[in-house]
Amino acid sequence: MKSTQAASEEKPLRTGYTTGACATAATKAALLSLITGEAVREVTIRLPIGQKAVFAMDEVRMDGNHARASTVKDGGDDPDATHGATIVSTVTWLREQGIEIDGGVGVGRVTKPGLPIPEGEAAINPVPRRMIRETVETVLAEHGVNRGVKVVISVPEGEVIAQKTLNARLGIIGGISILGTRGIVVPFSTAAYRASVAQAIQVAKANGCRHLVLTTGGSSEKHAMKCFPHLPEEAFIQMGDFVGFALKHAKRAGVERVSLVGMMGKFSKVAQGVMMVHSKSAAVDFGFLAAVAEEVGAPPDLVQAVREANSATHAGQLMEEAGRMSFFTRLSQLVCRQGLRHVDGGLTIETVLVKMKGELLGRAEWSGTDGETDWDRCGRERWTPPALPEMD
Repeated sequence: MKSTQAASEEKPLRTGYTTGACATAATKAALLSLITGEAVREVTIRLPIGQKAVFAMDEVRMDGNHARASTVKDGGDDPDATHGATIVSTVTWLREQGIEIDGGVGVGRVTKPGLPIPEGEAAINPVPRRMIRETVETVLAEHGVNRGVKVVISVPEGEVIAQKTLNARLGIIGGISILGTRGIVVPFSTAAYRASVAQAIQVAKANGCRHLVLTTGGSSEKHAMKCFPHLPEEAFIQMGDFVGFALKHAKRAGVERVSLVGMMGKFSKVAQGVMMVHSKSAAVDFGFLAAVAEEVGAPPDLVQAVREANSATHAGQLMEEAGRMSFFTRLSQLVCRQGLRHVDGGLTIETVLVKMKGELLGRAEWSGTDGETDWDRCGRERWTPPALPEMD
């Protein structure tokens, strides 16, 4: 008989719905309420993937010329910052024909180029805009109504939620974005994160950034910003585990220089050529780290200690305590090499390897056409790197 824990582990994760799907559903409920004069508490919409979905309304209000409906976003089992947020649509009759779509409280405004929405407009992405417009057109046609409609999407908690996102970095000010290309949220999906990385690179490009700094998370980014204080905020992009994906998009965007800033655990994987560095995708190879230690002249007992280390950080501590700092330079060189190999050259790649508190471990730069360049050419550092400031 299976244990309760095992059964729970096998339980499939629930999918959820995007903010765009919720906004569309709330719009349909508000418009139907306005047309019929009765509060519509439940609606069915068609998602971009072709499926139908039923949404319950949390609240519906009508007041003469307009109606307001809200639904609570269910992100399923996905750890989404907008899970549980109230998505509101207010629909108002217009004197003139046409359909206007805008954002209200808690929906951000676009202030920088590079996004799929023009500057000055509400951050309601193209697919949700199309969903809302097509839903309004269908409802009006089904009820024989020939009137203009204004739709305003708002998220009462949106400004607070946005503080947990990178919206401000992208130039989306005052709230969240209304997103979703499929209508559903797949639990622990990588697609949304990769899309945000690609979008951040496009914003950087549109703002004239030719040098990007790609980091694996918030801690490494905080350090990177101290390391490169001359660069604008848009140049700093948290690539997470998607090293290869981010490098390819940077090259595609015409970026000339990429600085990778990160720590031992993930960068030791990149040094081997692993370009998706999530813990579930690839484990740290201690045999590889031991081989690098041996290459830089570590004695046999230290090489064996690295091979038996508990973690990549532990291996780094052993080498640091032994004064073998060339180990970290070598790892940094290998990260550059593998990065250039992955994108078939065309970039200058710099690697800055740091500790959790920001102390420099290793630094190297490589410009080349591919990853097969002779090591004497590709592994040479261009300068003696300055000591980097410690994190607060």
